[in-house]
Amino acid sequence: MSVIEVKTTPYNDQKPGTSGLRKKTKVFMEGNYLPNFIQSIFDSLPADELKGSTILVSGDGRFYNKDAIRIICEIAAGNGVGTVWTGKDGLCSTPAASAIIREREKGIAYGGIILTASHNPGGPENDFGVKYNTSNGGPALEALTGKVFEKSKGITRYLKVDLPPFDLHAIGTYDLVPGKFKVEVIDPTEDYVALLKTIFDFPKLQTFVKRPDFSMVYDGMHGVAGPYGKRIFCEELGLPSSCLTNCDPKEDFGGGHPDPNLVYAHDLVEVMKVLKPDSIIESTPEFGAAGDGDCDRNMILGKGFFVTPSDSVAVIASLASASIPYFKSGLKGVSRSMPTSGALDRVAEKMGLAMYETPTGWKFFGNLMDAGRLSICGEESFGTGSDHIREKDGIWAVLAWLSILAFKNQNTAKFLSVEHIVREHWSTYGRNYYSRYDYEGCESGPAEKMMANLRELASKIQAGGIDQSSISPELATYPIVRADDFEYKDPVDGSVSSKQGIRYIFSDGSRIVWRLSGTGSVGATIRVYLEKYESDKEKMDQRTEDALQLLSLLAAKISNLEALTGRTKPDVIT
Repeated sequence: MSVIEVKTTPYNDQKPGTSGLRKKTKVFMEGNYLPNFIQSIFDSLPADELKGSTILVSGDGRFYNKDAIRIICEIAAGNGVGTVWTGKDGLCSTPAASAIIREREKGIAYGGIILTASHNPGGPENDFGVKYNTSNGGPALEALTGKVFEKSKGITRYLKVDLPPFDLHAIGTYDLVPGKFKVEVIDPTEDYVALLKTIFDFPKLQTFVKRPDFSMVYDGMHGVAGPYGKRIFCEELGLPSSCLTNCDPKEDFGGGHPDPNLVYAHDLVEVMKVLKPDSIIESTPEFGAAGDGDCDRNMILGKGFFVTPSDSVAVIASLASASIPYFKSGLKGVSRSMPTSGALDRVAEKMGLAMYETPTGWKFFGNLMDAGRLSICGEESFGTGSDHIREKDGIWAVLAWLSILAFKNQNTAKFLSVEHIVREHWSTYGRNYYSRYDYEGCESGPAEKMMANLRELASKIQAGGIDQSSISPELATYPIVRADDFEYKDPVDGSVSSKQGIRYIFSDGSRIVWRLSGTGSVGATIRVYLEKYESDKEKMDQRTEDALQLLSLLAAKISNLEALTGRTKPDVIT
């Protein structure tokens, strides 16, 4: 095996974000941008552990996915990797990748390189991404991603082997350098489905979905969710193929934005009559769900009803032990990201469960899971999951909801809907009115100035050194009682993550949170989160925008967002 050393020069912008490195596709395609980053990953790993190892290299099928797999295989061979697993056609969902790393051949995988920009658009003019997952199946922690960034700043060469061609479309083993390096093209659904069958009661679900009063639709948004939807909902559960929509993967996601929310999953929202509940007809499905580009996110809908991600994880946690065999002995603990609503906190308190509030990013949940402290977790950004893997899992969330529906309807003549289950939850735990405003593609300078101003103002408020009515007259009678920049100390390894979101908390416990998202490829996405808790059952039927009207007004005044960024309204409201 002839290893070729290719000279290169560093790029100064290869710092991984919340979920790896994301840039415009053309950036990854230019020069040595992709080889440099891949070599920096390998340079950050112990050479003796890498030698002869097995890694997974696969992605969500977006444009440049197949070419990138071939490039990475050549660099993997050059760095001593012995075997690369990759999904048929180069496809593998992010949660399935975690399952494969953890489960396939008794977990021999050293880790995996996952090619995805998740819910970001794909295509030649849009986004591409690369992230490294370690042997636990979860995203690399900051200690490792920081090392990768440092390596990328000083890189002078990358190593590769010129490999003969291999067919990504055909399942099989390709011994490309006999005795030294091989590529195994695998069925990307096999290990994942086998794992799901240890969690959920598939025979019970097969019976439930055959009820004449039940119907569902699953929107794959032309991402990698499609093959998993077909395999699980149709082949395993027996639902007709007509329950699937947009489930043929496309390199540009059909020209859409594969983010499962009320704006971008418009086909599903229209079918479920969520924005037009008065137009519900007999054929409107009882249950709807969507996945994002790499199938780790989910949106849950009932007939004419939207389940917020914050409510979704709370409902799942409250009913998991009764409805999902994997949790029949109880939950170890629950967790949410800081911007996610406190609905899960109410469940934890009532059920006597340990509750952890973490920064945004699944790697923080993974640390808790590996320490045996956490069973179920979620983020307001449409991510939900459990300790069966170390990534959020869109299909898992759909099966959890199907399990809850089956449990609630096991002795009913009249079908108990998704809306009924959520309202029943509110009557027990109260309702957290919640909304997120996304201002996408803002200029980084003004966005960072806004955050700096908010941080400075928070310090003054916390010190009591400012008359709050000077900010807005409403604060004279509705004061901010706490303002800070969220900092997290990991209870497992003691690591500290600072500047994770600015929180303003009011006298009734309501919150406004501001964050700059780390999942975009250019500019900055400003996210503003509004939350108000309501325990009065007579006030649980308000429109969300009405319940949050005052907080929305105060968020605009406190942040001065319009004046600083020029943005008069958000791009997405969820």
